[in-house]
Amino acid sequence: MKIGIIGAGNIGGNLTRRLTALGHDVSVANSRGPETLKALAEETGATPVRAEEAANGAEVVVVTVPLKAVPDLPAGLLDGAAEGAAVIDTNNYYPRERDGRIAGIEDEGITESRWTERHLGHPVVKAFNGTYAQDILDRPRPAGDPDRLALPVAGDDEAAKAKVRALIDELGFDTVDAGGIDDSWRQQPATPVYGLREGVEAVRAALAAASPDRPAEFKG
Repeated sequence: MKIGIIGAGNIGGNLTRRLTALGHDVSVANSRGPETLKALAEETGATPVRAEEAANGAEVVVVTVPLKAVPDLPAGLLDGAAEGAAVIDTNNYYPRERDGRIAGIEDEGITESRWTERHLGHPVVKAFNGTYAQDILDRPRPAGDPDRLALPVAGDDEAAKAKVRALIDELGFDTVDAGGIDDSWRQQPATPVYGLREGVEAVRAALAAASPDRPAEFKG
């Protein structure tokens, strides 16, 4: 598949490494320009591009930038994506550590991914937000392996969610359907599933045990 990755930090960089190794055609962008991605491109064979070009023709687009940077992404970012493209949102809201207070999330009580979706103007699938970046490189396992990790995946577009779950399976991880985007609070920071390194049944139990109340340390 043609895949666009917007953000080349820990998650974006390691997804670039794995997805190119699996044979996908990956374009990768960051906020500093393609010339700063030369080393990653040489290592992986990915194509460094400007952010406004990353989604062109892509069947899957990964948005993995700090949440506070989402409103600053180029207008029409996804206009050139392939029809039916799945957009993966890996973001988390860290008001005290990084993002500052975001009124739309705190005053309206919407999920982080619903807020992101509104800014992008396109449905998103929430995945990888609670995954350790190094695990993307170090912890893939074949299907059926008892040590295979499972990742929660939330989204309203069932076709897009299925595409994302198939891609995660190809990367070497199981998935658990975590519901729609309005349910994605179950995998936000400080929930039982966030950072959980377990299989399907443990992930399902963690999602079920989540509380909708945002902890004080994750309020701005």
